[in-house]
Amino acid sequence: MSDVKPASQMDQAYRQMRHLILSLELMPGEKLSERWLETRFAGSRTPIRAALARLETEGLVTRDGRSYAVAPIDVGELDHLFAFREAIESASVRLACARSLEDMAEEIEAIDAMLDSCGPDAELDDWHRVGNEFHVALARLSGNPFFIRTVTDIMTRLSRARWLEIWSESARATAWAEHHGILDRVKARDADGAAALTAQHVRKGRERMMRSIGDERRALRARGFAVRA
Repeated sequence: MSDVKPASQMDQAYRQMRHLILSLELMPGEKLSERWLETRFAGSRTPIRAALARLETEGLVTRDGRSYAVAPIDVGELDHLFAFREAIESASVRLACARSLEDMAEEIEAIDAMLDSCGPDAELDDWHRVGNEFHVALARLSGNPFFIRTVTDIMTRLSRARWLEIWSESARATAWAEHHGILDRVKARDADGAAALTAQHVRKGRERMMRSIGDERRALRARGFAVRA
C-alpha cells in the first residue's frame, strides 16, 4: 500500500498539470485522457479527477461530459478580463498610495529586486513569471486580501496568452519600463498618477496581446493552439 495520501497525490497532480498548461507544454484545446494522466502523474483516478476539477474552476480546463481538455484561448474572455483588470488594478494602486511608505518598505524593496532580476540575459520563462508576479505583488501593496485574490486569479487566467505579449524584446522592454513607472508613482504616493499609468499599461498590454493573436492566429492553430473568437 502506498504511503502517499490521496490529498497529496491530488496536490502534486494539480501543480504539475497547472505548470504544463501555463507553460504551454499542454496546448490550448489539447484533449486530456484520464488514463494518460494517471500514467503521466503516477496517480489514481480519484486524485486526478480532483485535480482536473480544481483546474476547471480556474478556467484552465474544460469538461464535456466525461471528457476533459485544456481550455482554449478565448479572445472574448480576454477582452472582458482586461476591462476588469484595468478597473481592479487601478483601484488597487490607489489603496497602496494611501499607505505609508514605512509600512510598504520591505514589499517595495522586494518588487524592485524582482524587476531587476530580469536583465538582458534573462530567459523568456523568467520574464513571463516576473511579469505575472509583479502585478500580484503590486496588489499586495494595497493591503486588501480581496484585491490580492482577484488579481492573482486574473493573472492566472491571462498567463498562457501573456506568452504572446512578451515574444518580442521590444515588447518586454516596454512592459518593464511601464512597471518601473507605476512603482515610482506608488513610491511617490501619487494615487492619480499611479492609477493612470496602471490603466494605460493594462490597455497597452491588451493591444500587444490582441495584435499578436491577430497576426499569428493561423500559425498558432498550425502549432496546435485552440484560439476561440
